[in-house]
Amino acid sequence: MSKVIAVVNQKGGVGKTTTAINVAAQLALSNKSVLLVDLDPQANATSGLGIEKASLSTTYDVLCGATTINQATINTYVNNLWLVPANSDLAAAEVELVASDKREFKLAEAIKQLDYDYLIIDCPPALGLLTINALTAADSVLIPVQSEYYALEGLGQLLSTIQMIKQRTNPNLNIMGVVVTMFDKRNALSDQVYKELENYFKETLFTSIIPRNVKLAEAPSYGKTIYDHDRWSKGARAYKALTKEIIKRT
Repeated sequence: MSKVIAVVNQKGGVGKTTTAINVAAQLALSNKSVLLVDLDPQANATSGLGIEKASLSTTYDVLCGATTINQATINTYVNNLWLVPANSDLAAAEVELVASDKREFKLAEAIKQLDYDYLIIDCPPALGLLTINALTAADSVLIPVQSEYYALEGLGQLLSTIQMIKQRTNPNLNIMGVVVTMFDKRNALSDQVYKELENYFKETLFTSIIPRNVKLAEAPSYGKTIYDHDRWSKGARAYKALTKEIIKRT
């Protein structure tokens, strides 16, 4: 049975998609079979793996019942890594699913027969119906948090949403961990934010820290993971360490 991890933060620009892509890729490089589900209408996980968005079946089609998730799944250039792509049509699903029966369970129903080692769900930067579908389908939540002051705002709302999901649609959901991203060791604020997170999340906070790294920022524009763009970069080493922690926790 697949381990399903939702990568969630309703704040944009925290390295959520970068984390989803590079964790999924490193899991695949570790000989795990991995399906990355792009659940963000911005479709950055799709373009970040070099996939053209035109004329593909997408997560929108899956959620709306127009196709199965197996039919929408495509190969990526990374061995052992498959993708359910997205495009901007997915934004319409928020509206179209409102009147649907069991609207929160559409993704959970779609993936229940799948047999990958890991499913990684890249969620949109919002706590709407798409994210609720991801949390309902997931076993655990990975929360990237940027090491800046305002990144701490909104975490309470996210944790409340996770608690609501546990009570209403997915009692088995748990927080796998919080990972600090875009960490700048020259900035005292980064240390302060990390210490605050450490005090609050304790053992749930990953020891691996993702640094602010030019190579990480460049990789998506080439449609590559960090390992193919620059495998010796600080970003690549950090995501490799994070993925090892994730494997241990699962």
